[in-house]
Amino acid sequence: MTNIRAAITGIEVFRPDYILNNRELETMVDTTDEWITTRTGVKERRILKGEGKGTSDMAAEAVKKLLLKTNTSPDDIDVVICATATPDMQFPATANIISDKSGIKHAFSFDLNAACSGFIFALTTGSRFIETGKYKKIIVVGADKMSSIVDYTDRQTCILFGDAAGAILLEPSDNGYGVIDTILYTDGSGKKYLHQKAGGSVRPASRETVDAKEHFIYQEGQAVFKFAVSKMADVSAEIMSKNNLKADDVKWLVPHQANMRIIDATANRMGIGREKVMINIDKYGNTTNGTIPLCLWEWENKLRKGDNIILAAFGGGFTWGAIYIKWAYDPVEQLNN
Repeated sequence: MTNIRAAITGIEVFRPDYILNNRELETMVDTTDEWITTRTGVKERRILKGEGKGTSDMAAEAVKKLLLKTNTSPDDIDVVICATATPDMQFPATANIISDKSGIKHAFSFDLNAACSGFIFALTTGSRFIETGKYKKIIVVGADKMSSIVDYTDRQTCILFGDAAGAILLEPSDNGYGVIDTILYTDGSGKKYLHQKAGGSVRPASRETVDAKEHFIYQEGQAVFKFAVSKMADVSAEIMSKNNLKADDVKWLVPHQANMRIIDATANRMGIGREKVMINIDKYGNTTNGTIPLCLWEWENKLRKGDNIILAAFGGGFTWGAIYIKWAYDPVEQLNN
């Protein structure tokens, strides 16, 4: 029996035009460029502007670019999975709206929310559909309009987040390339440290919740940082050990871009230097589900068929995990498809 794996065969992104840099934030809250850079590594972030613009608008643009880039018809897409923590609305699923805006008519689509780990949870889910042999083309989207739930009077959180979307195409591979292994975890007791207080069924929106700013991100930074450093680093080392990978075997680490110190801790735990780590937190900040696809897109021309790549993330919930991928295409080969 053929061992079918899910291979990434294309990637595209959408980045809003507006750049919110640290100097501008200095005029909005009590902070400085030096304070932000030292503690987080963020220099600027992209913000989606425009009345009525939401996560699906960014995601649909990324998907349309992906279809064009890979010469794929919208009619050939079987499944669309959107990883997001900032859906357009409670229902319908943002993935449904993305499909409609992208001209995808013959797929089923759904959202997945695992906070900042959502993209790797969605990629794992999509890969399982491919491995059944029934589905041939799946789009996995990671997209968030974090500016919609950021309190720009809270200097602890507003310095961190930005808006962006990324989309990948998954297709079957029987030559050993693609998603090799995944390890995912959750610990629901972590919810008290990082969550959105209101807007759900427990505490529906009301004048009281709006006045109390309970629809914005609530985060206890030190507790989240402590968990993130240990969990993201440990799971990255775990997937290497499970697959008998040494530091020299790993070509790239693709970490969730939450904090430069967390990224460094993960690389150190894996025994790899910064030259093997994809880092763009300085340009985009934490775009939640958009961070990993943004990195893959920026480094795409440096990736080669057969490269061993580790994706790692940590998010609210708590959620965390790692994916081991053997990259499936060379840049020129992909661009000629």
